[in-house]
Amino acid sequence: MSDVSEARPPVVTPVRVIIALCLVAPFVAMLWVGSYAKTDPALGGIPFFYWYQMLWVLISTALTMTAYKLWQRDQRARAARKGGASE
Repeated sequence: MSDVSEARPPVVTPVRVIIALCLVAPFVAMLWVGSYAKTDPALGGIPFFYWYQMLWVLISTALTMTAYKLWQRDQRARAARKGGASE
């Protein structure tokens, strides 16, 4: 049978929840059309509808990069725990 030292880390962790939220947030923001389907307030003559979507391009980039960095850190930590447990 399996030894206690070989126990797997939990699949759902706080870091992974944050990663999921970072990746889901842009979809929710863009699918909730009623929140931005308007022209006011205009920004430099650009209707709200357009500048809101362009702003989410930048926000999505930052959130995706954050999720990726958190994922890398999570994977390194899991690999270190696995390597430390087997020695």
